[in-house]
Amino acid sequence: MARPEASYEAAVPPRPACTYTSCYCEENVWKLCDYIRNQDRYPLEEFYAVFISNDKRMIPLWKQKSGHGDEPVVWDYHVILLHLSSGEENFIYDLDTVLPFPCPFDVYSVEAFRLDDSLRPEFHRKIRMIRADLYLKTFASDRSHMKDANGKWQKPPPPYPCIETADSKMNLDDFISMNPEVGWGSVFSLSDFVHRFGSQTDYSYSLEGQ
Repeated sequence: MARPEASYEAAVPPRPACTYTSCYCEENVWKLCDYIRNQDRYPLEEFYAVFISNDKRMIPLWKQKSGHGDEPVVWDYHVILLHLSSGEENFIYDLDTVLPFPCPFDVYSVEAFRLDDSLRPEFHRKIRMIRADLYLKTFASDRSHMKDANGKWQKPPPPYPCIETADSKMNLDDFISMNPEVGWGSVFSLSDFVHRFGSQTDYSYSLEGQ
């Protein structure tokens, strides 16, 4: 039987052709959303920017390009793109993973997220989902978080101008925050997120206390 992903048509170009700057995942995903908006392959409302973080800003992810072997990378936050497909399963677009691009949601969950209940509580992950059209309207970053105390870049910035809105030049922290009273979109525990958007029934995720 054909795998569901075999018939899925990617919403963006192959990974090497996408706009990408290392360590600027929030902007990489904004650019993916912008590309999808400018195409007519899929409705933009099927896509969500997904911020992964927690109150400690310590979230482990596996299968990252900057990882070593089967060791996770611990980010302060990471951003991926979710496609809630009308097909049999949903898909994740992560420009920093060694997994397929796009990657079936269940594969990404098992390989990159893994389980929170095997981790210390300070590493438990939360999710903020923002609809792509809302993300394009509201997100702004002056990239100041990537400068050190002397004003030098910790990582080279993207070559294009900073993303800003009429209301803000910098609101990245509102997206990284996992306080549901702050910012835009909806906040979930990782387990709730996986249960809600995954299709697997044989891979058990225990619910964290909320």
